[in-house]
Amino acid sequence: MKVIIAGAGSVGSSIARELLAHRHEVLLIDPKPEVIGRSGLRGAKWLIGDACELSTLKEARVDEADVVVSASGDDKVNLVVSLLAKTEFGVGRTVGRVNNPKNDWMFDGAWGVDVAVNTPRLMTALVEEAVEIGDVVRLMTLQTGVASLVEFTVPADSAVVGKTVGQVPWPADCTLVAILRDQKPIAPSRDDVMDHRDELFFISTIAAEDELRALLAPQGDRPERELPVPAEDEDDAFDG
Repeated sequence: MKVIIAGAGSVGSSIARELLAHRHEVLLIDPKPEVIGRSGLRGAKWLIGDACELSTLKEARVDEADVVVSASGDDKVNLVVSLLAKTEFGVGRTVGRVNNPKNDWMFDGAWGVDVAVNTPRLMTALVEEAVEIGDVVRLMTLQTGVASLVEFTVPADSAVVGKTVGQVPWPADCTLVAILRDQKPIAPSRDDVMDHRDELFFISTIAAEDELRALLAPQGDRPERELPVPAEDEDDAFDG
């Protein structure tokens, strides 16, 4: 896979290092020549120039890239690079780094961004995920804000403890995709029984997050202590 990264700071260099370790072809674009020696990257290709300029992107042969990553510390630059990559060069996949959470709403398809990575929000989510038990934590937005990856660590008093995945009436626009138990990932099936401290990972629409949060609330916070159990023939309760 050929990946072009605009911005060779700490974030861009870290991404490049991981991609190179997985044997991908990486080209970094940065206006500062000194970043080449400072990065310590071996095997990467470099282009010194302004990634917001069409001439630079043409020289980089962006039209041949599988993915363009805009990883600079300037949101304006990241938006412009994503837009040019998508509209002028037809790149199939663009990833844009969001530096200021207030600008998150702009990183969508209108600006050519397929995947927005909100670094401050992601770090906040990881902190919350480490300390929050019994609450739904959004880890990442997907499909330019249409869906999200969320996590829920099951508390001891949760209504789902002891229930199988198939017994829980999950929201229509929410799918349980993984269970992490004792540091081991499990592909969930209808018959898996959920337990205290299981980490549940869902792909959910943003709108369905509140429904999921209400469903998984501790029993003391629910109007009824028992979850409704769907009929046995309702196969659509779990998309697995």
